[in-house]
Amino acid sequence: MRPTGRLHIGHYFGALQNWVRLQNDPSYDCFYFIADWHALTSDYADTSAVAQNSIEIMTDYLAAGLDPQKSIIFLQSQVPEHAELHLLLSMVTPLGWLERVPTYKEALENVKDKDLHTYGFLGYPVLQTADIVIYSREGTPLVVPVGEDQVTHIELSREIVRRFNMYYELALIDAAFELRNQYLLQRLLMFAYVPKELQNFTYPIRTETRGQVESAFRRSVIQDGWANFAEQYKQYKDVLALVRQQPVLEEPEAMLTQTPRIPGLDGRKMSKSYGNAITLSETDADIRAKTKVMVTDPARKRRTDPGNPDVCPVYDWHKLFSPPETLKWSAEGCRTAGIGCIECKAAMADNLIKWIAPIRERRVEYEKNPKRVLELIDAGSKRARVEAVKTMTRVREAVFGWEKKRTEVELERSNQAGSTD
Repeated sequence: MRPTGRLHIGHYFGALQNWVRLQNDPSYDCFYFIADWHALTSDYADTSAVAQNSIEIMTDYLAAGLDPQKSIIFLQSQVPEHAELHLLLSMVTPLGWLERVPTYKEALENVKDKDLHTYGFLGYPVLQTADIVIYSREGTPLVVPVGEDQVTHIELSREIVRRFNMYYELALIDAAFELRNQYLLQRLLMFAYVPKELQNFTYPIRTETRGQVESAFRRSVIQDGWANFAEQYKQYKDVLALVRQQPVLEEPEAMLTQTPRIPGLDGRKMSKSYGNAITLSETDADIRAKTKVMVTDPARKRRTDPGNPDVCPVYDWHKLFSPPETLKWSAEGCRTAGIGCIECKAAMADNLIKWIAPIRERRVEYEKNPKRVLELIDAGSKRARVEAVKTMTRVREAVFGWEKKRTEVELERSNQAGSTD
């Protein structure tokens, strides 16, 4: 989450509750982070609150039940590999993909107090993709718990990863350049419409020539995609066997999670920017004061008017915090005008206070020791970076091939030394 302030109950039911459930499932390795770089995409002009807000969010994470022993919880900017992968992914991401993102266009139209015409804001989905896939492992499913409104973001991430893999996952095996496979290699290059001047070479094939052939083959196949190429020539299994396909990054999958409806105090979506939220650190007095002015069913203009609890934000909150008997009392009392909205709000506030009390108590304990919170951020960031480094080692090799080049140089040097002897 972006460090823009303390978290509220909407964050808890929209994400944190599910995160805690997943961390307690041994079949998942969970990574949760504070997205301080993402905060700069829109709030780059004033970063004075980012550090403190990051501590506040970490405190809320811990108070809500995230456990550093069960999850890796870290600060985005302490894992610089995120930025490196973002850079590499941005090299292959078409500009049009980013310009068509609905939330990007909506923000440009609606946000008037900030200049969002920056690459940082436009490239937000690319950084988001890097944040996700940098923790991918070869052959292991990578899932992202999201609500239905975020599925399109994951789909874009999948497209970016697919395009990245398309450029760097294909390679010709070493045996393809051996004299015994000369006929098969020539057929492969002919199928791919590689220029004829690169289809004829002398053996042993020089390293430079091999690189040119592989590059030309990859460029040609990328145009229609490897899957289409392989399907077209599937009867030539011995020819296709010269190609190695090894995805560099795993495509993320959306794990759809059902999140309850939790409107803000004014009936709109709960948001800190709207000032209609109850934070996880709210005092009892503030909870009562804020919920007392919550909007209700607009049909209940007078105390004697019956209402419809299904359209009332207060009843939505009852469903989250109140026991079944209170829920029944609220619904029946609303429909029959047996109770007033003030009574209904007060009962809901009582149950909200009971629910939030243990979270708030844990938060107070961490607030007393901010040094401990920072230590947990640092420790989690170090653990996250260990995994990120593994991914970037694989990615760098796929993109640049430095280890392969070093091996080739060393081999050539050894061969030259042997011929001299």
